[in-house]
Amino acid sequence: MLITPQAIAALYTAYRGEYQRAFTDTPTDWQRIATEVPSTSSSNTYGWLGQFPAFREWLGERVLRDMASHAYTITNKKFESSVSVPRDAIEDDEVGVYKPLFQEMGRAAKAHPDELVFALLKAGLTTTCYDGQNYFDTDHPLYPNADGTGTAVSVSNYQEGTGPAWYLLDVSRAIKPIIFQNRRNYDLKAMNKADDEAVFMQDVYRYGVDARVNAGFGLWQFAYCSKAPLNAENYAAARAAMKDFKADGGRPLGVSPGLLVVPSRLEGAARKLVIKDAEGGNEWAGTAEVLSPSWLG
Repeated sequence: MLITPQAIAALYTAYRGEYQRAFTDTPTDWQRIATEVPSTSSSNTYGWLGQFPAFREWLGERVLRDMASHAYTITNKKFESSVSVPRDAIEDDEVGVYKPLFQEMGRAAKAHPDELVFALLKAGLTTTCYDGQNYFDTDHPLYPNADGTGTAVSVSNYQEGTGPAWYLLDVSRAIKPIIFQNRRNYDLKAMNKADDEAVFMQDVYRYGVDARVNAGFGLWQFAYCSKAPLNAENYAAARAAMKDFKADGGRPLGVSPGLLVVPSRLEGAARKLVIKDAEGGNEWAGTAEVLSPSWLG
């Protein structure tokens, strides 16, 4: 192939097409458990986490409540994936050999939020959320007054055990259990001009994808983690605990757990638990969908 600016531009268009096609075709699961929030700065502070709007009968003037503010901040991080294509490969018309590489870059870019979101879910036992406690903990504070004052009592969204962790989530709300924060979306770029230093000094053309994103925890009240055996008794206990979660002041939150997230080794047990059997004897059939992403192991 004759190396001309037009040929290099056409090559980039072809590689970008392979990248975009794979990006579009790659399925993801993170949207099931995370809410995407756009970001316009280096970080976002979610001071409203923990505040649950409630209605009262309107008698006289409105009652304006000063809600407790939680300074929970998610700081954006930069991520990249880059490759180089030797000039000789282009000159010898071997560019097709690199097409699968750009397809894999597209797949990796689309799947990266999955990696971040499910890694964070797994880290919930050791990573703090807006109230200063680990996301999955036995000591979340619940205050007797709606403004977050008074002597708190402890509330648990974690059941101890020795087995692999499984998770029951309420994903029906505007804010899901996890927040995926997006400052700059994934995009393929090229350094492929004749006067680029790498082209001149190393005889290679460089291509890379980058993004500024991060994941953080939303409301712990919409998630429950258990390391106890995944059976009807423990599943029932998790559902009951979540349905009993209240806001500060004691108002029920109306939590509706409907997604059972499990690692691969528990997928069979999860499906037997919540999917109707032939005899119709499963009392928990239809109470939750099952999600078993490979990112949980």
